[in-house]
Amino acid sequence: MANSKKVLPKADENLCGTIEPINVQTFSQKMAQYKKRPMSLVIRIIVILAAVLSVGVLLFLIAYILVMGIPNLTLDLFSWKYTSDNVSLMPALVNTILMTLLSLVIAAPLGIFAAIYLVEYAKRGNKFVGVIRVTAETLSGIPSIVYGLFGMLFFVTTLKWGYSIIAGAFTLAIMILPLIMRTTEEALKTVPDSFREGSFGLGAGRLRTVFKVILPSAIPGILAGVILAIGRIVGESAALLYTAGTVAQYPESLTTSTRTLSVHMYVLTNEGLHTNQAYATAVVLLVLVVLINALSSFVAKKFTKGKTGE
Repeated sequence: MANSKKVLPKADENLCGTIEPINVQTFSQKMAQYKKRPMSLVIRIIVILAAVLSVGVLLFLIAYILVMGIPNLTLDLFSWKYTSDNVSLMPALVNTILMTLLSLVIAAPLGIFAAIYLVEYAKRGNKFVGVIRVTAETLSGIPSIVYGLFGMLFFVTTLKWGYSIIAGAFTLAIMILPLIMRTTEEALKTVPDSFREGSFGLGAGRLRTVFKVILPSAIPGILAGVILAIGRIVGESAALLYTAGTVAQYPESLTTSTRTLSVHMYVLTNEGLHTNQAYATAVVLLVLVVLINALSSFVAKKFTKGKTGE
């Protein structure tokens, strides 16, 4: 019996070979291409100008607020009790945090569970689902003053809650509900179907799959929607003028009339006597929004690291 020789496979030259240098186009080569396609150059210039303009406007607004507001920050503005002399923003700051928490407690569960139903439980092509999505998109485009008038007629007058923090919270919850629902829905759609199939293949039910597999994967997208909702709550003033009122005091109960930082700024500017203090309040509001966004991003990263096991 002849000895059979064992033939070893040759190493792949593509894997072991040298790395080809990246073809970097020179400026003259790019200009030659743009001469052939002049519209590409026009579109590139428009895109760059749009990006520069957007960033420039944002930086200008931030710089303007800081320049006008920081010199007017005084200890009187942070006095615990509001008076007509110190126009303290502390009651408004506390009310802003409470209003944000109450609105999210009401709107976030409803929006997230509604999105779970639309993505995970409702049949694809369902006409009822289409109606819900069109309604949510329509509600997102309604001006805030309309929400304020609705809140005044329904919560303040019909339910007899009066100008109160609870009336303002429910009004803001209705405002941000479509935003949270739509962003959560898009976040759930980004989760690959293989995650669902793998969970079902291991014997998990739909409810367990949603809460143990899908929601943890969609947490960053859901938090992005919550951050946008927080920004709208903190910056809202028109709706709260008709529902929560403008009283500068700490809430003794949920039926107490209060004012938030945005309403506080509006009142100071409208009076025309404390414009400098209004600029200082804008600085505090800007810092508050940045801190909330940073905290939300930190939580999202923690969830993502816990999911990937890093």
